Amino acid sequence: MSHASDKVNFPVEKARRYLEPGPIVLVSSAHNDQRNIMTMGWHSIMAFSPSLVGCLISAGSHSFELVRQSGECVINLPTTALTDEVIGIGNTSGAVTDKFERFGLTADPAQQVGAPLIRECHAHFECRLFDDSLVDRYNFFIWEVITAQVAETPIHPQTLHYTGDGVFMVSGEVIDRRSQFLPEML
Repeated sequence: MSHASDKVNFPVEKARRYLEPGPIVLVSSAHNDQRNIMTMGWHSIMAFSPSLVGCLISAGSHSFELVRQSGECVINLPTTALTDEVIGIGNTSGAVTDKFERFGLTADPAQQVGAPLIRECHAHFECRLFDDSLVDRYNFFIWEVITAQVAETPIHPQTLHYTGDGVFMVSGEVIDRRSQFLPEML
């Protein structure tokens, strides 16, 4: 086993560069006659069954108000083909702009929630609010995934992972070590 090189001190506020939990997602929401999309990087799987996802949505944002009122959202997984849209959505306020129209995205009806799916995304995870006990203090929502749809191919799409400072990494080579896992750990 090789040894890591010497380490240098690193600014703690940039720890996200190494610790971001997963791919950038687009969260779609709707309430009454309003709809929105937001770009999100702060989310985490919290449980397998029920399938729970925790995420941070900034208070005061248009999406915060829509999901707080509706108790629903769709977590959509974009691929690298939507990189410019992901950035544009993150730089635009949904309070004054219909992001579906502005970025040429298709709003399809979801199966079980009122928020729309984004057709151009690789996967859709329809969610209902499971626990809001951390919302007032941390803006942290815990969602239950109630329906999931995923494109059959590619099995491992190229997704975006934000490292801060306007830099993304793209999901890389797949390393299969399935044979080394105990069956109950898969």
